[in-house]
Amino acid sequence: MAAGTATLALPRFSIGEAGESPNSKLNLAFIGCAGRGARSLNSCKSENYVALCDVDEAHAAKSFKQFPDARRFQDFRVMFDKMEKEIDAVVVSTPDHTHFAATMEAMRRGKHVYVEKPLTHDIWQARTLRKAKHHYKLVTQMGNQAHATNGIR
Repeated sequence: MAAGTATLALPRFSIGEAGESPNSKLNLAFIGCAGRGARSLNSCKSENYVALCDVDEAHAAKSFKQFPDARRFQDFRVMFDKMEKEIDAVVVSTPDHTHFAATMEAMRRGKHVYVEKPLTHDIWQARTLRKAKHHYKLVTQMGNQAHATNGIR
């Protein structure tokens, strides 16, 4: 996850600028903060966590408590409406039936996205996200941690 999230910073890099790289820290939003989302949260602690979103506040309470400075939301659309300009990238770790909707909304708003597998439920959704990635010029990654290790290869 950390390697995947690190790649989200690439479009912000500017060669030749003096001073600290603009991608030294990303402002991340997390959609889905319990279960797999909690593991994702623990993989990116060197970044700025600006927003945490989970429909079940009780289930995500431990994650919310761990990152008290991040604003909390129950609806990712509201999160984007209120914080769009403060978010660089989004991590989507929700139940899989919401992956496409959350990812597409993030991309529509110009946010780089890391989304857990499965990315989509059909070919149309996959092709739509690919088109959006190119249209909005974004960096995206689908989490498939086990299959990216030497043991599986």
